[in-house]
Amino acid sequence: MSARELVILGTASQVPTRHRNHNGYLLRWDDHGLLFDPGEGTQRQMRGAGVAAGDVTRVLITHFHGDHCLGLPGVIQRMSLDRVPHPVPVHFPAGGAEYFHRLRYASSFYETATVLPEPVTDGWTTDLGAFTLTARRLVHSVEACGYRLVEPDSRRIVPELLATHGVAGPAVGVLQRTGRLDLGDGRVLTLGQVSAPRRGQRFAFVMDTGLCDAVFALADRADLLVIEATFLNGDAALAAEVGHLTAAQAARVARESGVRRLVLTHFSQRYGQEEYEPDGRFLAEARAEFDGDIVLARDLMRVDVPPRTRVEA
Repeated sequence: MSARELVILGTASQVPTRHRNHNGYLLRWDDHGLLFDPGEGTQRQMRGAGVAAGDVTRVLITHFHGDHCLGLPGVIQRMSLDRVPHPVPVHFPAGGAEYFHRLRYASSFYETATVLPEPVTDGWTTDLGAFTLTARRLVHSVEACGYRLVEPDSRRIVPELLATHGVAGPAVGVLQRTGRLDLGDGRVLTLGQVSAPRRGQRFAFVMDTGLCDAVFALADRADLLVIEATFLNGDAALAAEVGHLTAAQAARVARESGVRRLVLTHFSQRYGQEEYEPDGRFLAEARAEFDGDIVLARDLMRVDVPPRTRVEA
């Protein structure tokens, strides 16, 4: 199993279909499990995808329309049933605090899990060490936000350069920890001399919104962008009216933002199931705007975060 992958739990928009559950996305990022927008039925989809309640370390809600949050009560109650030992922060737009409270206590249950409500506002950022999370306000009919994950830049040891300086074994660990190594002959070797820059990976999650500056800021140079593509071009006017994107608009965002892998999801039921297949209009309209890696999301699909682009010394 990849240490960094997206597990897609649901891909429908307002109305689920026979083949598409309401939204739900689990991002596995090393030891973290970030659950985005658990719509109705998410707990069942988790079982189908092999995702345990204990795999979730953080929940992020973009807005409080039902297809993005009605699965939250079941997920929270399952955490208590399974006695998840770690605290689970839940992020959501600050103006929706009352909705979160109602969902958290939607029915009677014995609460054992530690759920920590942590509302967000536009520009909110938290540094978790392994990565930072940022929220940006989007344009929708209710208060909504998108999320961005950025791993810090670091350096990659180049074995050939280590060999050039005759460094091996425990000395390599000393060099990595301290950034320098006394070679014992009056020379000091620095980490920069035997390493190359390694750009931190980036992930962006953009749901219900019209086009706005925040969409591009969230998507900027993302290795993996998950973005709604509710409508096709023929319904662009309706999309703008109700605060949604077309497949072409989502692909344009990917192109202009330098995205490596684009995941389109949140498809409207109005187009019929056949339109969601790889030869359908969603892919065709997206491909006209973006010639990179495009994935049309399907329920229970797994999508890897693309491997790092190698940077030579």
